[in-house]
Amino acid sequence: MPASPFLQRDEGAPVDISIASLPCDAGSVPGLLNDISSLGSKRDLSADRNARLDLLEKARYLVRALETPRETMLKHVGAQPLAFICIALGIDVGLFDLMAKNDGSAKTVQELASQLEFDLDPLRRILRHLVAMGYIIQTDVDEFKPNNFSKALTIPLVNAGYPFYRSVCLVPMLRLDQWMKKNDYKAPSRPRDSAFTLGNQTDMTLFEYVAAKPPFGAIFNNHMGGYRLGRPSWVDPAVYPARANLIDGFVPSSPSAALLVDVGGSVGHDLELFLRAFPDAPPAGRLVLQDRPAVVAAIPADGLDGRVERMAHDFFAEQPVRGARAYYLHSVLHDWPDDRCVEIVGRIVEVMEPGYSRLVVNEHVIPPVGASWEATFADIYMMGLFGSRERTEGDWRELLEGRCGLKIRGIWNPGNGVEGVIECEVA
Repeated sequence: MPASPFLQRDEGAPVDISIASLPCDAGSVPGLLNDISSLGSKRDLSADRNARLDLLEKARYLVRALETPRETMLKHVGAQPLAFICIALGIDVGLFDLMAKNDGSAKTVQELASQLEFDLDPLRRILRHLVAMGYIIQTDVDEFKPNNFSKALTIPLVNAGYPFYRSVCLVPMLRLDQWMKKNDYKAPSRPRDSAFTLGNQTDMTLFEYVAAKPPFGAIFNNHMGGYRLGRPSWVDPAVYPARANLIDGFVPSSPSAALLVDVGGSVGHDLELFLRAFPDAPPAGRLVLQDRPAVVAAIPADGLDGRVERMAHDFFAEQPVRGARAYYLHSVLHDWPDDRCVEIVGRIVEVMEPGYSRLVVNEHVIPPVGASWEATFADIYMMGLFGSRERTEGDWRELLEGRCGLKIRGIWNPGNGVEGVIECEVA
């Protein structure tokens, strides 16, 4: 067995140690500065999402080019993980809610510590690190105020991810390397044998684990709302032609005919988006939200548009709504390895009407080159938490056409981290 790389002497390293103290790509800096100047001066970045993301990517390239490997390493092992912990702690104690009061005016560390009943010394040190990382603003000695990011941490859809990932996901992901080594670095494919089960010392899947700890169910639902916040959705015409492909072909063959069934739809985010986008959707078409009984029961009585029908349903069981115009799966299949996906999709295929019903899958379609970090980080999380994956176009074709008896009618993949749409019919 080769010696551990941690024990190698510097003179035995495959590259000269001086590279660690030099900018990673100084030669690209002039060109990146020109690109940034050009992109930043020509477009309305508030209105043009793609232009903003193009500029942001160039800015990230610039930072990476200017940083030395040593600086990047210290960010990875210290600055960024500890900023996450400091933010999660601040959310727990109400730090950002307090900072946002009085229109976010500057407050002294003494004032914050007194109202939070937090010892002055650790709070000062936490605030100092959040300033250094750019997440709050220091206005004077021991005086701080929030910026727009830390103001947003008062919004449940934004702040929910921090306690959820810290308490449910972080330890398991830190055990991914142990799980991989134990399993000879093979791809995980069993939800009950994963980094999640190893890290949390449980034989439950993530969803079972969350259901057994009630606060985390609501926190997770808020986080999923935040995950989708401000992103183009599947009903955006620039993403997918839902009106032409689904609504226009709806046939009200009976009083119980369903237009759209959102399978595993959580608390109904996507059906709400559908109704806002298409308020004139045929009133004769049922709109059905399906999820586990506990999820459906937790939705407030006035929490959904009155047109949405709530239905407790396990998507591994027989599908009770037959012959719908469309069955919709958003961020469902990425939670499951292929064999279980075949079961989930199979239950829908059983009740689809050939030539009429559509299955619409709304998930990442990872390109072979230039994948977005929003897709790649989700893919690693799926590997560790579920023994599953985000999928490439080839993966989707192999799964849906090769194993589920479907024909893919089209794939719409807008890129820039936006999930794609895959429309299928019975083959």
